Amino acid sequence: MTSRFTPALLALLLASSTLAASAEPMFNRVASFAVPGNAPEGQATETTSAEIIAASEDGRTLVYSDSPLGGIGFVDLADPRVPKGGGFLDMAGEPTSVTVVGGNALVAVNTSENRANPSGRLGVVSMTTRQETASCDLGGQPDSVAVSPDRSMLAVAIENERDEDVNDGALPQMPAGFLALLPLRNGAPDCTGLRRVDMTGLGDIAPEDPEPEFVSFNARGEIAVTLQENNLVAIVDPKTATVTGHFSAGTVALEGVDAKDDGQIRPTDAIEARPREPDAVKWLDENRLVTANEGDWKGGTRGFTIFSRDGTVLFESGAAFEHEAMRAGHYPDKRSDAKGIEPEGMEVARFGDEQLIFVLAERASVVGVYRDTGAAPEFVQILPTAISPEGAIAIPSRNLLAVANEADLGEDGGARSHVTIYERAEGPARYPEIVSGDKNGQPIGWGALSALSADPQRDGFLHAASDSVFKAAPTIYAIDATQRPARITDTMIVTRGGQPAKGMDIEGLTSDGQGGFWLANEGDAEKEVPHALVHVNAQGAIEEEVPFPAALLEGQTRFGAEGLAMADGKLWVAVQRPWKDDPKNTTKLLSYDPAAKTWGAVRYPLETASGEGGWVGLSEIAIHGDHAYLIERDNRVGEAARLKSVTRVALADLKPAPLGGELPTVRKEVVRDLRPDLANSGGYIVDKVEGLAIDAQGRGYVVTDNDGTDDSSGETHFWTVDGLAR
Repeated sequence: MTSRFTPALLALLLASSTLAASAEPMFNRVASFAVPGNAPEGQATETTSAEIIAASEDGRTLVYSDSPLGGIGFVDLADPRVPKGGGFLDMAGEPTSVTVVGGNALVAVNTSENRANPSGRLGVVSMTTRQETASCDLGGQPDSVAVSPDRSMLAVAIENERDEDVNDGALPQMPAGFLALLPLRNGAPDCTGLRRVDMTGLGDIAPEDPEPEFVSFNARGEIAVTLQENNLVAIVDPKTATVTGHFSAGTVALEGVDAKDDGQIRPTDAIEARPREPDAVKWLDENRLVTANEGDWKGGTRGFTIFSRDGTVLFESGAAFEHEAMRAGHYPDKRSDAKGIEPEGMEVARFGDEQLIFVLAERASVVGVYRDTGAAPEFVQILPTAISPEGAIAIPSRNLLAVANEADLGEDGGARSHVTIYERAEGPARYPEIVSGDKNGQPIGWGALSALSADPQRDGFLHAASDSVFKAAPTIYAIDATQRPARITDTMIVTRGGQPAKGMDIEGLTSDGQGGFWLANEGDAEKEVPHALVHVNAQGAIEEEVPFPAALLEGQTRFGAEGLAMADGKLWVAVQRPWKDDPKNTTKLLSYDPAAKTWGAVRYPLETASGEGGWVGLSEIAIHGDHAYLIERDNRVGEAARLKSVTRVALADLKPAPLGGELPTVRKEVVRDLRPDLANSGGYIVDKVEGLAIDAQGRGYVVTDNDGTDDSSGETHFWTVDGLAR
């Protein structure tokens, strides 16, 4: 798995890419605001969400809709690097969308008893007092809102959405939705002037049940409306309140995608033509529109499309956006048999002389940034978000972009809902920190990097392994960390009898010094997966499997081997958490001598966990010089994270005793607190720091496990620490 590039060529490529990156402004995340910080007193532990987001006209205040809490939240953006909670307002219903006109936030609120009896209103909220000052009955369940360029008109998509539990969600489900138009005066709606635009009779899927989804104005004041389940885009003249044109969004057949939820990323499948079923739509100019093709009922095509106003397809992204997510490690394999990364939200804005398109992928938790060229758009960069980006607002006057992320996993101890802030400035993009190249004409799919090891022959070159998330094809990755971002250049599948060794959970990896590797397989007795050490040759074929001895397994739990290193011919295994025979707040460092086939162990003292459900354990071990270096961490995320550290133990203290008897306890020394490193990304602190490697120069490399973008943002941090081992 050697690189096909020479070191000289790599240096040249790195230099040229660095120059190119610094030649144009790029977006970088500068802050994340945790939405629970705005929750009313006593409700911070309840489920929250930031869905649709808007900004005041001076760009210094954000307002977002929070459906679970039934209100809107405000964020003080005076300093974009330090966003502050600006309070919360209960809207007595479910806010579905929000925009700002002048001094007012206009909030669409769903007040429906049920889907068969839809109702809703438009709330008018003063941005100064943060209080509701007026309300308009909308006559149905609202979804998207948009304001005309001259601030004289508000359009509201009244979806009256279907109930997916009724008749398997099939259309039609009455009453029919429509488009509501309200005149605006000084930022306030004239409720008496509300007009309904009939959207029925369009297309041939369910013309009696249009279900308008998203609205957008162009510079002429025309409105584009997506009818998602009907796979249709309509154009409305607000002056006459009539539909002046419409077209089918059509179908797309995809190649080079992963269409199977099977524990591996293989973008080699094809999907027959299916409806685009666009969600968000934005005008690029008076004659072109761009749609995010999420799908809802029968479709979804994983990308975005640029149409002319008559429906002619001017550009189709196909699988290209999804491939960029794969290269960044954000591909959600568990969504492979559904709609993949699900592009849903969208923003279009002009920054300087460039018009940019921002495509939000709900399941990949990324924003794809594209430059509108008038023809095929150019991919610029990919931005990490919190979990499930839903809405975005560009603030060109301040070179900012804000994204609302709807998922809140706090109930399960995961990340909360966030608003993420990005700033555009000259200089390179700081994310991704590690990417993959292509192999056999397709992106190298990767994720869940749970083990890391330095190449003993070449500084700056590493190997990593994926864990049980990709159990169908346990993989060892070759990484060139001399580049920025680091680059996954090749892969090797671990095989047993010529077939992928399915079911492995590789949590530790170290070179055997002969071109092969020793792997630590974390077992689970309930799933009949053994705790074991596995030796593979240079081709990845298993040559030896060494199960943990019976004397050790008597106290086993599923929290087993989490790191593996070799010193003086002996393997050292870091066991993640205490087993049943371990004293409180201790775990084991196991020793195995492959030549003598003997086992031993010492105890490692763990810090005390904080909070209900909290635990502390080991995630990795690396050996350099006279010390073993370990990652000791808690399972906390974001502001709750207390411990993400590199510690070390002197090799002289690693004197293993036989299993089954008294074990000596080693002394540890804290080398580095990793929380500041993790916070440098501008996002929340992730929990799973799982990989550590140290090269011959003492330079440390650290990587996080992104859980394969399953109940995770998919974000992977990879960074170097010069002089970690001195």
